[in-house]
Amino acid sequence: MASYSPHKDDFLKRLRRIEGQIRGLQRMVEQDTYCIDVLTQVSAASRALQSFALQLLDEHIECCVRDAIAEGGQEANAKVREANQAIARLVRS
Repeated sequence: MASYSPHKDDFLKRLRRIEGQIRGLQRMVEQDTYCIDVLTQVSAASRALQSFALQLLDEHIECCVRDAIAEGGQEANAKVREANQAIARLVRS
């Protein structure tokens, strides 16, 4: 089971909101909206997606990583390494 399963509906609502922002961007381009206004909305959509990713990462650390550390062994090391790699990808994006 995924760590976000208890909050799945909340995650899906956020993703639908972000999807709406992206569709809004498409409409803006179709309507030849001023570049700066489009860029402002791109920034807002990017922040929303980043916020979603951070919340998902938090859920992963609070559940999957914590449980693996409690069990110990190689699984704990693998989960910590996996979380570190995910954080690195988020920081680079």
